Amino acid sequence: MIPLHKLSSLPRHQRLRKAAKIISDGERRLLAAGNLEAGAADYLRAVAELLAQDEAFSLAQAAALKAASTILATNAAGTDETRRALNTVYHLLLAETGRCPSDWDFIEPEGALDASMRRPFAGMQVYLEDIRSPFNVGAMFRTAESFGAAKLWLSPLCADPRHKRAQRTAMGCADVLPWERLVCEPFANSKADSKTGGGDAGGVFGGVPLFALETGGIPLAEFSFPAGGILIAGSEELGVSPQALAAADASLGRVSISTRGAKGSLNVSVAFGIVMQAWAGRLGEYYR
Repeated sequence: MIPLHKLSSLPRHQRLRKAAKIISDGERRLLAAGNLEAGAADYLRAVAELLAQDEAFSLAQAAALKAASTILATNAAGTDETRRALNTVYHLLLAETGRCPSDWDFIEPEGALDASMRRPFAGMQVYLEDIRSPFNVGAMFRTAESFGAAKLWLSPLCADPRHKRAQRTAMGCADVLPWERLVCEPFANSKADSKTGGGDAGGVFGGVPLFALETGGIPLAEFSFPAGGILIAGSEELGVSPQALAAADASLGRVSISTRGAKGSLNVSVAFGIVMQAWAGRLGEYYR
């Protein structure tokens, strides 16, 4: 630990960056051990008090720093309140030094997920078609696992769920949710042929009913979600491909989310989460 007198002597920008590292390390120790030793809590309190003396902070920032030092002074070094105080100071310092938090700046509990805790819906599957952002892929894995998907399929050009940014946002869900990357596009030569399923040309999905998350479809509140099927979510830029849309249109169709804003669209992982929650709610009724 850097002595307080040395920390206080550093140029402001350097002092704030060093303090952010100290606070972050303290939060990680708190998470790992469940509490902070008295000496560690005292040191973090002194750092917060030192920062609160910086007159360049706004009144709101200074108040947050003083509140953190008060919480640490009570020696409640294993409470949620303690972690919230440290977390607030950490992100305050990131912002003050001109850093926007990245997904790796967020501190989450570590440890492998217990696959035995999963209660998936046997008929719920997802196909991610050319999702380019590892962040979105990871977020969609986490959403799919949370709402009970049984399996997730990836197109050949979909971002890798093992990419470090995807792993960061998936939070271990790619390790417990069964998934498979296809070696070829399943709808490349699709000749959709029925309202009961199919449309995936080579039968990659075994005739399972298909539906796409896309504009111009049936409103979410009116869509008849199947007891079993595959939801297709497409590229951030281009949406679901014409071939996949043809397969979906010949099967269960398209589901759309109504919006009222000027933008008129949502991030793909956000839209995916809305539809997955609605589908899970309907499946909950089926399986009662």
